[in-house]
Amino acid sequence: MKFTKTHEWVELKNDHIAIIGISRHAQEQLGEVVYVELPQVGKSLSIGQEAAVLESVKAAADVYSPVSGTIESVNENLNTTPELVNSSPEKDGWIFTLKLANPDELKALMDENEYLSSLS
Repeated sequence: MKFTKTHEWVELKNDHIAIIGISRHAQEQLGEVVYVELPQVGKSLSIGQEAAVLESVKAAADVYSPVSGTIESVNENLNTTPELVNSSPEKDGWIFTLKLANPDELKALMDENEYLSSLS
């Protein structure tokens, strides 16, 4: 699992597909997520481009694409159960999968230890 400075995580599902969500830290900062605006399947994204929106009881937050690619699928469960982002942000609360345009972009992301160090 790799992380961004904007608190997204990426996990490779296979050589060309990555699963993306928000970190536990981001979820804790947001508070209780009550709505997820999922991206459109087939949409192309560049690194850092807004991909989704999370609405919590505290605020709304953008979710940015950590790498370039095309939206392959979205977590439809979040339409009816957005609280999956609260209970399992780094597993069941994943937001979308992306077909990678350039897998080498993953090399620029932080591993978990680097990410956790960046929070302090």
